[in-house]
This record gives sequence, C-alpha cells and structure tokens, in this order.
Amino acid sequence: MTSQPSQPSQPSQPSQHQKLLLTNDDGYDAPGLAALEHAVAGWGMECVVVAPDVCHSGGGHRVTTHRPLAVREVGPSRFCIDGTPADCTRLALSTLCPDPTWVLSGINAGGNLGVDVHLSGTVAAAREAALHGRRSVAVSQYRGRSQAIDWERASRWVARVLARIDSLALEPGEFWNVNLPDPATAPEGHAGGDPPIIECAVDPSPFALLFNETPAGWVWAANYHDRPRRPGHDVAICFGGSIALSRCRVV
Repeated sequence: MTSQPSQPSQPSQPSQHQKLLLTNDDGYDAPGLAALEHAVAGWGMECVVVAPDVCHSGGGHRVTTHRPLAVREVGPSRFCIDGTPADCTRLALSTLCPDPTWVLSGINAGGNLGVDVHLSGTVAAAREAALHGRRSVAVSQYRGRSQAIDWERASRWVARVLARIDSLALEPGEFWNVNLPDPATAPEGHAGGDPPIIECAVDPSPFALLFNETPAGWVWAANYHDRPRRPGHDVAICFGGSIALSRCRVV
C-alpha cells in the first residue's frame, strides 16, 4: 500500500451508531482508556467498557480457556475481567455487549507499530473483534525517549481519526491500527497543531536480534526508537510526526 495523506477532517457525530465497545490492554483504570472515552463522547452513544483488571502490555493474542473468567462491575456499563484483552473482546461480544457498531481498543501508552501488531494486546483486542465481523480499531500513542503523554491532546487526535475512518469501508477480516506521533516530531507546517493523518502499510521490518548477557540471564537490548523502518510505512510515518493509519488483516 502506498502512503497518501488524508483530506483534513473535523470531528463529527457519525450516524447509525448505537453502541460502542471500549477496551484496552493497560487495564480498566488506565488514563488512555479514559482519553478514548472522551474522544467518542461527542457521538452521544452508549459506551460499554470491558477491560482487563491489570496491565497485559505485550501479551499478544493470548486467550484464557483453562479457567473461569471473573467479571467485576466497576460502574454503569463498566466491567473489568481477570483475563487478557482478547478475552475482554470475546466475553463482551458473547454476553456483555453483543451488538456494538465499533470495537475500540486503546489508547495504548506507547506505540504499536510494524511487527508490534503481533505482540500487542491492544491490537489483539481489535483483531479479535474483526474475527467476529465487527468494525474495530486499535489506537496507540507513541512516545519518545522521555516524552510524557498529553492525554487531552491524544483524545483530540483520536476524535479526528475516528471521524475520518467512520465513512471508510473495511473488507471482511480487516481492522484499523492507528499510531499517534510524539508531538515533538510534528512535520514542518504542523508544529503546535494537529498532525496529518496518513494511510500507510504496516512495516514488516524485524527488530535487531540483540541481547546482552547479565547475571540474571539474557536481556533484549535493541533500541525501539532506532528500529529499522521502510519509507512510507507506519513506523517511518509515525516517527516522522504524522498519524499512521493502517489497515490490518486478521490472517
């Protein structure tokens, strides 16, 4: 897929929405989930939150089949589960929220770019929804080496992205993966403003196989921020200061 800038869009209230399922991998009380709720507040639709009770970052698409999943209601239409992000989607679609128009996962505290899609619990929750024919999107906020996340700004950017993709068709088995850039890397002409949204392919470049031996064992030592990247793909787009919008497939 060739990268191409989107036309500017403003947040709007999508039509035909009835219910939104929100989840994540950082836990039900994570600030990124609250920011995602804020991003969709203007839609005026019911939101059902089904999220893990603890952080499952990097847990991939693991599911629980060997034990019961405990569900705790922590507020109106808000549930936490002692399972994985994919468990949350599976259980929600089965019983807690069986009829959502969109399944939204995030906002993750950190990027989920390129081959991260195989490792990410945030992406797994959206992928699981796509497996069951639901429109879904995973959203992550990349942060630089020392950059704190401005969740209010991230929420505003997500609202722009959702307004754009709401009218875009998805083929069966497709879902969106969105990565917001570090604000400090905004491209020329966008410093201090909202970055462009660029649809782009997922970068297949693997991480370096770099490990250091320590007394406790071998520790992965590759640098996330200096990872390999292909021009025009999601890693280069996001690291270059634009919002990377990528179509992914369940298989």
